[in-house]
Amino acid sequence: QVQLVESGGGLVQAGGSLRLSCAASGRTFSSYAMGWFRQAPGKERDSVAVISRTGVSTYYADSVKGRFTISRDNAKNVVYLQMNSLKPEDTAVYYCAAAKFYNTVVAGAELEYWGQGTQVTVSS
Repeated sequence: QVQLVESGGGLVQAGGSLRLSCAASGRTFSSYAMGWFRQAPGKERDSVAVISRTGVSTYYADSVKGRFTISRDNAKNVVYLQMNSLKPEDTAVYYCAAAKFYNTVVAGAELEYWGQGTQVTVSS
């Protein structure tokens, strides 16, 4: 069993930056690929960024490429999402999620564990 807790959300002006953190419980964190997803009001939940178990492979949605960076620290059981040059359209609840396989997380399918979400609001 893995529990995920996100933090770092908040209100920021357009062009600003935030860093989200997702802390995982358990000793098997490094066995899971991790992803960040977001859901804006009235919209479906979409994949934002994914990182493989070792951190060697990453995936980004086109809308965040060049602005967001996903990373992980397996010694601390934490995955991060550094968000720069934020835009109002980045406003959403951001969730982290875990699954055994990288491609599963990229596809957004069969995610095994989810956090409770953290709100990110970007004002214009």
